[in-house]
Amino acid sequence: DVSSPKHGKVDPTNMPHVGGNTWAGGTGGRDTAGLGGKGGPYRLDTGHKVYQVSQAEKDAVPEEVKRAAREMGEKAFKQRLKEIQMSEYDASTYERFSGAVRRQVQSLRIILDNLQ
Repeated sequence: DVSSPKHGKVDPTNMPHVGGNTWAGGTGGRDTAGLGGKGGPYRLDTGHKVYQVSQAEKDAVPEEVKRAAREMGEKAFKQRLKEIQMSEYDASTYERFSGAVRRQVQSLRIILDNLQ
């Protein structure tokens, strides 16, 4: 069951963590920042294979936990913008321009990776 969103512990060795309720950046778990899980406050990719919980499990997360996760994610987003000295307007403008060329940038990255 999900209880309350949190960042989670940071693994200094960056080992992959699947499931559970402890590690930041894990996959398929609950309550912690990561990918493929449920009830976490925001997505956090540490570069490991993603294990996805079912959509039914995600839909079963209580509304108060979803609300708390959204609030925590918004707070972390605003803190990160402050750290990089970017306003919310700057972020939305960046996202608009970035989104327009996202596919082309991804294609270019693939080409450059293959050339290396």
